[in-house]
Amino acid sequence: MPSKLFSAVLLITCTGFSGLIGYLLLGNLSGGASLAVGGGLLGILLLGLLRRCLQLDPFRIIGGTVGLVAGALSSTLISWGYQRSIERPEIALALYALVTSVLCLMGLQLGSAKARELKKKAESVPEVGRKTIGILDTSVIIDGRIADVCETGFVWGDLIIPQFVLKELQMIADSSESTKRTRGRRGLDILNKMQKLSQVKIIIDDTDYPSVKEVDQKLITMAKETGYAILTNDFNLNKVAEVHSIQVLNINQLANSLKPVVLPGETMKVQIIKEGKEHGQGVAYLDDGTMVVVDNGRRYMGRNVDVSVTSVLQTTAGRMIFAVMKV
Repeated sequence: MPSKLFSAVLLITCTGFSGLIGYLLLGNLSGGASLAVGGGLLGILLLGLLRRCLQLDPFRIIGGTVGLVAGALSSTLISWGYQRSIERPEIALALYALVTSVLCLMGLQLGSAKARELKKKAESVPEVGRKTIGILDTSVIIDGRIADVCETGFVWGDLIIPQFVLKELQMIADSSESTKRTRGRRGLDILNKMQKLSQVKIIIDDTDYPSVKEVDQKLITMAKETGYAILTNDFNLNKVAEVHSIQVLNINQLANSLKPVVLPGETMKVQIIKEGKEHGQGVAYLDDGTMVVVDNGRRYMGRNVDVSVTSVLQTTAGRMIFAVMKV
């Protein structure tokens, strides 16, 4: 809506300038006063139109303006053809006014209507790149790394959390065992964090399978019906899903694939923190948690040493690096 200051300035301008023009044209104060009244009424009319326009959809205003201009141009082109054939100028002027009014009104209406249709179509188009990523299970929620992955922007779309998974998470949070209770509450905190992210949309699905007892089996059934992948850290659920030809997105596998590549012969500095299973072995860990087994490293426990990589073993639980003391 126009501000009070703007409204006052507009009314004063219309009234003052109209009175001044009336005085200059008619040469007396009464004529100026008459036009000043007319200018004030014009200002009120303009304020009413302005208020009306401000309430309209911007798309309709732009579309109506384009249609209005198109109607005026069409009228000019048409009148240019018939004005030469009409001898009486007053008839030509009246005809021009009629054609211009009709075409401008038609253009205004058509432009406004088409702009509204275009807006509806634009709003109905789904957001580019947004899709359903998969179904979250309890383990991946409690783990929490999925929230960090989403926060980076590498994951963009909808994540489905079945109601039975949410119920299991709540039961863990209400457990009498302190460790389980802590894990459950952590899962709920992670879920609240993810709901605040703009990159993903958390969808709570009420679908349930009363005849199926196990939560993992319910996830398998739901994934089969929907065709969505399962996001999990559960090794056993991963294997069962693969047997059923269901796509699995395992955060542990993602983390392993992002670890730096280490090749035999490379040198690295590690801190031996404990002894290994075999005689004389020492064990160290990289920043990402990768275990480094160092031959003859036991006597260097608590010290930072340079080691040379001999081999890398990839297991289902993660990656192990074997090394020897750097000579």
